[in-house]
Amino acid sequence: MNIRLPRAHRASPSARPAGAGRARVLAAAATAAALAACALINRRRALRAERANPPLGRFLEAEGVRLHYLERGSGTPLVLLHGNGSMIQDFLSSGLVEAAARHHRVIVFDRPGYGYSTRPRGRLWTPDAQADLLAAALRMLGVDRAVVLGHSWAGAVAVALADRHPGLVRGLVLEAGYFYPSPRLDVVPLSAPALPIVGDVMRHTLSPLAGRLIWPRLMRRIFSPAPVPEKFRAFPREMALRPSQLRASAEETAFMIPCAAAAQERYARLRVPVAIIAGAGDRIVASADQSARLHAEIGHSTFDCVPGTGHMVHQTATPAVLAAIERVAGSGSRGTGPEGTL
Repeated sequence: MNIRLPRAHRASPSARPAGAGRARVLAAAATAAALAACALINRRRALRAERANPPLGRFLEAEGVRLHYLERGSGTPLVLLHGNGSMIQDFLSSGLVEAAARHHRVIVFDRPGYGYSTRPRGRLWTPDAQADLLAAALRMLGVDRAVVLGHSWAGAVAVALADRHPGLVRGLVLEAGYFYPSPRLDVVPLSAPALPIVGDVMRHTLSPLAGRLIWPRLMRRIFSPAPVPEKFRAFPREMALRPSQLRASAEETAFMIPCAAAAQERYARLRVPVAIIAGAGDRIVASADQSARLHAEIGHSTFDCVPGTGHMVHQTATPAVLAAIERVAGSGSRGTGPEGTL
C-alpha cells in the first residue's frame, strides 16, 4: 500500500541542505567565538605575566633586534645562552649566574623571541643568524675573548659564534646539546605554531592552554631522572607560554634537524677549548648519540657525563657546569689544536 503525504508535509528538496548549511554556520560561529575567548584569556594572562615579571636587565639595539640582557660581576667574560623555550630566569634560578659572577663578567641574553627580546619576522633565525646578532651585541658591549656556554638548542648558536666570529670566543661550554640529525617524532607537532596563519591561530588560542596542561609532565621529563628542584619554581611559566615566545620555540624546533645536519662540517674547524657536559639520564637529547659523539669528533674537547642528571644540568648539577666553565676559562689562553693542547 502506497501512502502519500499531503503536499504541505512533503520536505522540499532544498530544505535539508539549507538546514545543514545553517548548522555548519552556527558551528563555525561557535568555534570562532570559543577561539576568540581563548585568545582574549591568553592575551590577559600574557600581560599579567609581564607585569609580574618586568625586565631584569638592560636593552640594546642590534641589527634591528631589541635584545634584553643581564650583566653581573667582573673578570673574564662569560656569555650564557639558554635553550629552546627558556629565558634569562632559567640561569638565574639555577644559581649559576650568582656563582659564576664571583670570577667572571657574566652576560646572559634573552635570545630573539624569548623573554623581552624581539624576533622580527621576515628573517630565518637559524644558529648562524643568531650568532651574527650576538656577535654584534657583544662588540657593542666591548666584549671579546668570552667563554660561551650554550644549553641545548643554543649549543648550535655557541658553535656558530665560535666558527663565524673566532676573535670573540675564548672557549665553549656545550651543555646537553643537539649536534647531529636524528629521527624525532616530536618535531612535527611542536613545530605547528610556527606555520603561517594556522600557527598564528594556534599559538594565540589553543597552544597556551595545552602548554599549561602538559607543563608538569614536561618538566618532570626534562629534569628526569633528577626531581624538579624547588629553586626552579622561580622560573615564570606564564612568560614561556606567551604567544610570542611559543612562535620562537616552534620555529627553533622546526630548524633543529636541518640545522644540525648543516653544522656537522664546522666541528672539525673549532680550535678553541671545548668542554662538553651532559646528563647521563637525559630524556630529551640522548647524550651517547650527541654529546659523546661530538667529544669523539673534537679531539681536544673534554666530556663530563653527569650521572643521575637529565637535560637541565645547570639546574641539577650546577657545580659540574661551573667546573667546566673554569676549565675552559683557564685553558683558553693556551689554545688548542696543532699549536697547543688542553
